Amino acid sequence: MDWQAARVSLLLAALTALLLLPPGVALARWLALTSWRGKPLAEALLMLPLLLPPTVIGFYLLLTLGQGSAVGGWLARQFDLRLVFSFEGLLLASLLINLPFMVQPIQRAFSAIPHSLREAAWVCGLGRWRTFMAIELPLAWPGLLAGLALTAAHTLGEFGVVLMVGGSIPGRTRTLSIAIYDRVQAFDMGSAQAMSLLLVASSVVAVALVFAADRRRPLQER
Repeated sequence: MDWQAARVSLLLAALTALLLLPPGVALARWLALTSWRGKPLAEALLMLPLLLPPTVIGFYLLLTLGQGSAVGGWLARQFDLRLVFSFEGLLLASLLINLPFMVQPIQRAFSAIPHSLREAAWVCGLGRWRTFMAIELPLAWPGLLAGLALTAAHTLGEFGVVLMVGGSIPGRTRTLSIAIYDRVQAFDMGSAQAMSLLLVASSVVAVALVFAADRRRPLQER
């Protein structure tokens, strides 16, 4: 077991899930309630990380964030920040590719809340913010739990984007998925199997949480 890789993976998964939650809730609620004509395009762009090969996303992130690019060069000059082959760059890439995993279950949860409940709260004198905090969030919590679980599980298993943007620097950017690949290349099947079982277990737990939260949703809606 590569414990350094496990620590990097767990830290990356936790930060990705926590940092994506606030913007994920805001974007999911907007998509659930908006009648904007461009909504299909916005949802299509949101789906891109699920459809494009990870190497394509990693390639464009390298072009955008590398020191030879305008963005990467400006960050290096102004803040001495180099995102390629660093944990910070790995985190940024993880936030981008995991956005649909966070947004989609939360969007479904907000869409399932009858608009009449919001209207009743407004009639009773609650403002939009208090209605959101007191009515919508308690009803949408299964979607939030599902989004957190799916985001964390996908982050733990991501390979292509992680390898292209972060590389395989021990203790900094080498994650469990990269460590498994390295162990297989070295014919160390025992270590590869131990780390693979850990990722399988995390995926099973994430899916179980999603289904458990989904079973609770009808009770909350009643």
